[in-house]
Amino acid sequence: MRFLHTMLRVGNLQRSIDFYTQVLGMQLLRTSENPQYKYSLAFLGFDGGNPGQAEIELTYNWDTEHYELGTAYGHIALGVPDAYAACDKIKAAGGNVTREAGPVAGGTTVIAFVTDPDGYKIELIQRAENEAGQGLR
Repeated sequence: MRFLHTMLRVGNLQRSIDFYTQVLGMQLLRTSENPQYKYSLAFLGFDGGNPGQAEIELTYNWDTEHYELGTAYGHIALGVPDAYAACDKIKAAGGNVTREAGPVAGGTTVIAFVTDPDGYKIELIQRAENEAGQGLR
């Protein structure tokens, strides 16, 4: 088995595409429209997405502008070479850093949290350059 993607329902597709591409540095890989069922999809990722890396599927249902996130959802995690620099870059691009970079409680791993325009949380985990991938440099 292979991890392919995580799907997030969004209230404004272009706003979310802008966040994931302009703030987090992902690539828009492909889009599709389904007028019969009134929804649009956008797939985003790093390094061309699948098969090398999992993707994020943004689903926009044309008649829905807001979703309740629920209590079961946690976050998406992205590896970055420098969490402090990533936070600076995200803030400069207009992103919302909700937990500044620093060691995790009770440990030494440096993490930070960002919130996307729909309220989804994204954890940034500082990792060695070869483990972090290509985003947020």
